Amino acid sequence: MRVCREFTFDAAHFIPQHPGSCKHPHGHTYKLEVVLDGEVKTDGMVVDFGVMKDIVHAAVLEKLDHRSLNDLVDTPTAEHILQWIATQLQGKLPVYSLKLWEGQGKWAELILR
Repeated sequence: MRVCREFTFDAAHFIPQHPGSCKHPHGHTYKLEVVLDGEVKTDGMVVDFGVMKDIVHAAVLEKLDHRSLNDLVDTPTAEHILQWIATQLQGKLPVYSLKLWEGQGKWAELILR
């Protein structure tokens, strides 16, 4: 069974080697979709959504929200940010996939299982 929870955060970044305007500091409202995969336990859930929220908040959002992503990720593209997020959640949740929306209409997805 797969379950998903969405999270949002605001952050700034720049892509130093980008040939266009993304080489300058700018910000986005990001949406993160965390999809978990597992068996339904005796409590009727794969993972309690509240527990999922607490783990993602502590492991990821507290480090990203209202920050400069360049301080955490060398080249903070959506792809590299997803890889960083996956590392932060490794061993904490049974993550199936992560999808990161950079503003509206643009996203990257990392499938882990």
